[in-house]
Amino acid sequence: MLTPQPVPSRPYRLSTAHACPACLRPRSLTADEARPIGARSAFIRAQKVERTYVTQLRKIARHVGDIVRGFDVQDLPGAQRVQALLDRYATTLGPWAEAVGSRMVTEVAARDERAWFRVAQMMGTGLKREITQAPTGTVMRARMAEQVTLITSLPTEAGQRVHDLTIAGISEGRRAADIAAEIQRTGEVTESRAMLIARTEVSRTATELTKARAEHIGSTHFIWRTAGDSDVRATHKALNGQSFRWDEPPECDPGHHALPGGIFNCRCYPEPVIPNL
Repeated sequence: MLTPQPVPSRPYRLSTAHACPACLRPRSLTADEARPIGARSAFIRAQKVERTYVTQLRKIARHVGDIVRGFDVQDLPGAQRVQALLDRYATTLGPWAEAVGSRMVTEVAARDERAWFRVAQMMGTGLKREITQAPTGTVMRARMAEQVTLITSLPTEAGQRVHDLTIAGISEGRRAADIAAEIQRTGEVTESRAMLIARTEVSRTATELTKARAEHIGSTHFIWRTAGDSDVRATHKALNGQSFRWDEPPECDPGHHALPGGIFNCRCYPEPVIPNL
């Protein structure tokens, strides 16, 4: 019997039996093989891609702040000029957004593929072939397109914020200085939005790619896993360890049904239930 290979870098719930590479007969998993990898280690690895993406998107927030601070926005004409300039900035961001978004998606896809190949080393070459043929290209293209939309929305939303604050201030009779002070926070608000996008989209991309590969090999269910720390929200903690169908995600937040990692600021991940092969 060959010595079992190391477990994958991201934990996966293997089926109760899998093909032995030496004799190709089903056998039960050993305790070491079936032991889940700590959620913390998986989270740390995901953070590397997330940190890079956050750094890139924060650059946009800084530029937005510089643009807003360069104008007198205490009157409507000034606010309109800022909004028009931010709209033009969003348009010029297209090619850059494509490059940055594609890099993030590609890095997440490569990480997910490496994890699956390590599972395949334990379960036989048949699984490896199936993983290679999984329709991840469609998922990657969709995720890349979504990144362009989200990235270019940052300056557009900032411009709309400046306009809305100005109109509201005028209609409510607020002091011009108060309106200007709130508008000057636009760069800070945009930075918070950029960080939320980066955190959410890295996790969502990883989840969608895992789902695509899992369903391609016949997996119908996953086990909800959290990051296992004190920051996990109570609603997600309650789901930890429970099994769900890929096509029937649970209500993870009031009114929101989503896969692990598929909703804003969620650091949970799905642990695929792999069928007997």
